[in-house]
Amino acid sequence: MTDKAISPLRRRMIDDMTIRKVGTKTQAGYIRAVKNFADFLGRSPDQANAEDIRRYQLHLASSGLGVPSVNAAMTALRFFFKVTLRRGDVTEDIVFAREPRRLPVVLSPEEVARLLAAAPSLKYQAALSIAYGAGLRASEVISLKVGDIDSARMLIRVDQGKSLPLRRRGATRTAT
Repeated sequence: MTDKAISPLRRRMIDDMTIRKVGTKTQAGYIRAVKNFADFLGRSPDQANAEDIRRYQLHLASSGLGVPSVNAAMTALRFFFKVTLRRGDVTEDIVFAREPRRLPVVLSPEEVARLLAAAPSLKYQAALSIAYGAGLRASEVISLKVGDIDSARMLIRVDQGKSLPLRRRGATRTAT
């Protein structure tokens, strides 16, 4: 992280995350979340109880922070209490907020035709067609290779895809 002196509690949490191979950005986010919690409390976070966590969650929700950010902070605190402090009982009552699912915007056939017609070449038209038809992200389209497309079975193999339900690494999708 930095060359500054690190408290034994923070060092232990970093070690716990390193042992579990938590990513660098996730580690930074967890450390930041625990620091913000300590700032909210005005004391060391290892002295907190379930009611302190509940008050902090209410504070975050009422401050206008989005649902994903509040849930990320709660995940960090859950890791801190369960793994680093071995006080899982404190986090039993943490509630994770759910965001209502929004339906994606579906283009009309005319809009899709206009989008494809705006592509400067056949190569870009093919990339846009695959991206839209299979619901791929730009990074997934970029990493596609010819061998990833099985036209006989109408499948596309997506490597390095984002892990979402029905979107796991190495997942195959039916082309439409």
